[in-house]
Amino acid sequence: MKRQRFAEEFKQEAFKQLVERGYSVSDVSKRLGVSVQSLYKWVKDYSPNPVQRYEAELKEVRRENLRLKAELQRAREERAILFGSFGSVASI
Repeated sequence: MKRQRFAEEFKQEAFKQLVERGYSVSDVSKRLGVSVQSLYKWVKDYSPNPVQRYEAELKEVRRENLRLKAELQRAREERAILFGSFGSVASI
């Protein structure tokens, strides 16, 4: 039997149907005319490995942490300005 070759776009779309849209492997296999084994292989090939996923999440958390620290610093400065001006008015 001749082995079929599939375009990368086709494989990625099949992967999206399984992972992002939540279709079952058997449904996608029947609809696309692809073997179940091929679909499982594509899921393995296109899924990020745990280390890459962890590193991406860690990078996102660090970025959010920096944003929150900057926001906190701005809030502290605004608070100091407000209480500084009210403090001088209150003492008059």
